[in-house]
Amino acid sequence: MQRMIKDFHDHPESVGETYGQHWCSAMGFALALSRSALACMLHAFVPGLCKTTASSTVRDLHRRMVSHRHRQVDAANQKTCAASDASTSEA
Repeated sequence: MQRMIKDFHDHPESVGETYGQHWCSAMGFALALSRSALACMLHAFVPGLCKTTASSTVRDLHRRMVSHRHRQVDAANQKTCAASDASTSEA
């Protein structure tokens, strides 16, 4: 139980988000994947429909994750620089 509570806070922070931001991002991914899954099921029955929906969704979600990864690295670099600046000013 303690581990779950720790992860509840640590994971969003580790990706540079608040809990609310993480919730919105994760729900956005879930909804996009759900719509894509429904499109795939429809495509299974009628191959002429939704021919590129799943691949477009995967590309879009990948782009969102990669761009978020860059923001995460930038945020980590800012924290490192701020910590370095603080330790330099104390010296």
